[in-house]
Amino acid sequence: QVQLVESGGGLVQAGGSLELSCVASGRAFSTYTMGWFRQAPGKGREREFVAAINWSGGGTYYADSVKGRFTVSRNNTKNTVSLQMNSLKPEDTAVYYCAAAGGGGVYGTPTAYNYWGQGTQVAVSS
Repeated sequence: QVQLVESGGGLVQAGGSLELSCVASGRAFSTYTMGWFRQAPGKGREREFVAAINWSGGGTYYADSVKGRFTVSRNNTKNTVSLQMNSLKPEDTAVYYCAAAGGGGVYGTPTAYNYWGQGTQVAVSS
């Protein structure tokens, strides 16, 4: 069992930056692939893939919409995963979720993830 808690959301102007953090409690954090997803307002319950990082941090995967602007990283000694978001755009406005998946790969689909945080709100003004 893994519990995930996100932080770092807020309101920022377009072109600005935010760093989201996710702290995990429970066993074997270093064995999980960690992912970030987002749910934009008015898009129902659909969660859009943002980024993922494998257990060692040596493999990362990004959605095309954030490639070159966002960076995912992890610290297995602190049980944390971070998402550095630069050059933010209004279309990045969403609730951002941290998620954990077993299996060793790097996944872009929500159904691959077993554990989810409660989300943190990011709002980007134009």
